Amino acid sequence: MTERAVLAGGCFWGMQDLIRKLPGVETTRVGYTGGDVKNATYRNHGTHAEGIEIVFDPAKIGYRQLVEFFFQIHDPTTLNRQGNDLGTSYRSGIYYVDEAQKQIAEEVIAAVNASGRWPGKVVTEVRPEGDFWEAEPEHQDYLERYPAGYTCHWVRPDWVLPRREAAE
Repeated sequence: MTERAVLAGGCFWGMQDLIRKLPGVETTRVGYTGGDVKNATYRNHGTHAEGIEIVFDPAKIGYRQLVEFFFQIHDPTTLNRQGNDLGTSYRSGIYYVDEAQKQIAEEVIAAVNASGRWPGKVVTEVRPEGDFWEAEPEHQDYLERYPAGYTCHWVRPDWVLPRREAAE
C-alpha cells in the first residue's frame, strides 16, 4: 500500500533529485500544481508552482518525515523564491491529499517556526491538492541525466527540528 504527497519548493529538479533517494519513496514525477491553467506546460503554467508528486510506502517513511525533509532542502521562509529563481512558480507549497496530511503539515510548520533554526517564519502555503500536470519529459529526472545541472536545493544540516519535536 502506498500514499501520495504533493509538494512545491522552487525548481522541481533539485527537489526530485533529493527526495527520490529517501528510503520508502517509490516514485516521483515533477509537474505543475496549485494553479489555474488546465494542461499546464513549462511555457504556459499560469499560477501553478513547480512541484513534485511523491508516491511513498508509509511503512518505510512517514508523511511527517517527508515534510520535515522538504523543509530541510528548500527555504520555506522566502516568498516566491528559491535561490536565483524568482516568481510564484517557485513558491513553497504543501498540497495535502487528506485532512491527516493537512494536520501534519500545520504541526510541522508550527514546530519549524517555534524552533528558531530557520532564518524566518514559514511562508509555505498549505492547500488541498488540485490538478497536478506532469512536466515535459525533458524535466523528469533532469539531474540524473545532467548531474552538473542547475539546482538550488541541498540538505541543510542545521535545519532539523529538535528531537522532541521531530518525528520518531
